[in-house]
Amino acid sequence: MSLLEDLLENNEQWAADLLKEDPSFFAHLAEQQSPEYLWIGCSDSRVPANQLLGLMPGDVFVHRNIANLVIHTDLNCMSVIKYAVDVLKVKHIIVTGHYDCGGINAAMQKQSFELIDGWLRNIKDIYVNHLDHFNESMTEKEKLDYLTELNVIEQVKNVCHTTCVQQAWGKGQELTIHGLIYSVKNGRLKDLKVNFNNIDNINDLYHIS
Repeated sequence: MSLLEDLLENNEQWAADLLKEDPSFFAHLAEQQSPEYLWIGCSDSRVPANQLLGLMPGDVFVHRNIANLVIHTDLNCMSVIKYAVDVLKVKHIIVTGHYDCGGINAAMQKQSFELIDGWLRNIKDIYVNHLDHFNESMTEKEKLDYLTELNVIEQVKNVCHTTCVQQAWGKGQELTIHGLIYSVKNGRLKDLKVNFNNIDNINDLYHIS
């Protein structure tokens, strides 16, 4: 049996298990998607959004890339955010990083990774811009963990700086941006306590009139 056949059998069993619990599950799911959450996370295979949140298919709209970056020239990410905010009317955008992230680790290496060098440079910029937050007494792991947290905080701000998010706030739409960190070693999420639900805490240079 091929690997693909194994996967198809797994899918068949998964669908059967869901229908056993709720015979109308897929019929209702097919009618529309109305998630309350947009998850912006890392592509790492160890960090699956729905499973670690304990949510079902249809509950989370998901965008993933290396090191969970929100870059304003990334039309893929910008399109996902706009669709989630303007069409799906999500109430929460959750930017989630994770410790032991390969993208963060690679960004701290003084070597070329060719195609993704430009992508990783965004993480390098965060490190350089926050150099005064690091000190010689920190271990390499402590530096990487702290950079991982800083990266999430910066990406949360980047979400807040987008036109569609600010326009939603201007219209009084219920929308909060959050920053979380996931540990692949214990399966737990940590709230970084960066939560924005209006424009007031955003530097006014980024305000869109």
